[in-house]
Amino acid sequence: MPMDGLTAGFAARELNEILRGGRIDRITQPERDTAVLVIRSGGMNHRLLLCASPNNARCHLTMKSYSNPLEPPALCMLMRKQLTGARITEIRQIGGDRIVHVDMDAVNELGDHVLRRLVLEIMGRHSNLLLLDEQDRILEATRHVNPEMSRVRQIQPGMIYLPPPRQDKLDPETLTGEALYGRIAGTPADSASFPVGKANRAFGKVLGETVSGLSRASAEELAFRVTQGAEWPDDLKNACMRLADLLRRLPSMADARVLFGENGEAEDVFPFPYLSVRTEEQKPYKTLSEALEIYFGTRDTRERLNQRSAAMIRTLKGQLDRCQRKLAIQQEELSAAGRMEEYRRMGEAINANLYQLKKGMTEATLTDWNDPEGGSITVPLDIRLTPGQNAQKYFKRYQKARSAREIAAQQRDRTLAEIDYLESMLLDVDKCVGESELEEIRQELVRTGYMKKTTSRKQQRQLPQSKPYRYLSDDGIEILVGKNAAQNDRITLGAGPEELWLHAKDMPGSHVIIRREGEIPQATMKQAALLAAWYSKGSRSSLVPVDYTLRKYVKKPSGAAPGKVIYTHQKTAYMTPEEEEIKRIRLVEA
Repeated sequence: MPMDGLTAGFAARELNEILRGGRIDRITQPERDTAVLVIRSGGMNHRLLLCASPNNARCHLTMKSYSNPLEPPALCMLMRKQLTGARITEIRQIGGDRIVHVDMDAVNELGDHVLRRLVLEIMGRHSNLLLLDEQDRILEATRHVNPEMSRVRQIQPGMIYLPPPRQDKLDPETLTGEALYGRIAGTPADSASFPVGKANRAFGKVLGETVSGLSRASAEELAFRVTQGAEWPDDLKNACMRLADLLRRLPSMADARVLFGENGEAEDVFPFPYLSVRTEEQKPYKTLSEALEIYFGTRDTRERLNQRSAAMIRTLKGQLDRCQRKLAIQQEELSAAGRMEEYRRMGEAINANLYQLKKGMTEATLTDWNDPEGGSITVPLDIRLTPGQNAQKYFKRYQKARSAREIAAQQRDRTLAEIDYLESMLLDVDKCVGESELEEIRQELVRTGYMKKTTSRKQQRQLPQSKPYRYLSDDGIEILVGKNAAQNDRITLGAGPEELWLHAKDMPGSHVIIRREGEIPQATMKQAALLAAWYSKGSRSSLVPVDYTLRKYVKKPSGAAPGKVIYTHQKTAYMTPEEEEIKRIRLVEA
């Protein structure tokens, strides 16, 4: 679920307890909508993540390292000027809604202590992060809103900050049972005609419409706890009283959980155990920040990678379509050139039977001396030409068809090689788990002319060198798997001569290295071959051929493209990779 007001409240309380009184030492803005504040508090350095992403807006402490643009955005430069050295005075949620304030005691240019405030508004595609001064004037924001975008609420530097319009809902922090009962009593859901079997969901829906900051999941959980799983409460007033008491006790119930699905991926995050959802699949975490990072981190990274790779994928697929059309034309040309032997036979048949032919004939059935059985061939003739000229016409057609076949065959081979390259690049993009891998692919596509070189320094990033997948086999032996052509080169050329190298045969795929010289256990050999098959174009196929040989028999020709090698002394294993089997291999580093 997106971060709702209930979760934001738990996050704000946790952050306030850890960071209050802390000093801001460093500020970065790795994304246009994301800021990271390094805060010294309690003798430790903490990284506070404030993210206003449309789909993954959130606030929590993070252990993740983020890369930064070479030129920081305007908000980042202003925050560094205004907030470096400031002290956190309070982090709080506003009105039980999805708005979090980070208040700081800063020192201005004159040496006076002034209030500075960061406001995180978690509002879906309208999410925003704003820096305010002591007069609530907007100094900068991640998203500016002009009158053309909204007549209700503008966000521009220099304007006085106005919070989002309040909904007509009750504040969970000040809610009383009487107030809640007064709102709910008399609603359609409180009628005798309420559908049987829908009560809990409807009671949760009414709570979501009445109490501020509740998502559907959290509203249904509160309803479940108040009604003990029963239908719409017989005693609504008593249920409202119990709910008000529950909301008062919620801060003491903090016990973060992440809900995992059957595929092992995080499906949801809860600030306390949700009894209305599969409790056996909820994994506890020490802090809500840890749980939020597990849930949002992977989703956010994947979505940002998808956004950044979208243009690259469109380019590659467009080039693939172009190559497929070109290949179809070349195949037609080769098919047409297939008649060249027929042209030669016709020309030779005319020359061998000149004495039988006269100018003006439309066709002739002649002995075919190229037929070992002495058969005949019917030859169309041009009435305007002499028999000898007709023979020369067929010999010219033969020469033209032969040249066309040679050229078409060469062009077809080049087109097939280009298709193989483009498919390999698409496969590499699919294997990306970080920006470093994606940037290496982009640089390769720039080198080969498929993409234009980035000229704007603002778009460039200081990215660390990407790393391959690192697995440990059941025998405890390290297995490296390249994610792209550049990594394939690095792990292959950096391997020892007696280490084993694997690759799916005759198809795009990853280079795989078993980091052991000498005899390799059968279990490790099988797992490495499965990885080579899985990280190849044949990942969804059965009996994928995987070649393996010692690294010393793998050579990179001079001038060859990244990832391209030749090898000898290989043997071939046939593997059928299954996703569940791959997941059982221990992934040490992605």
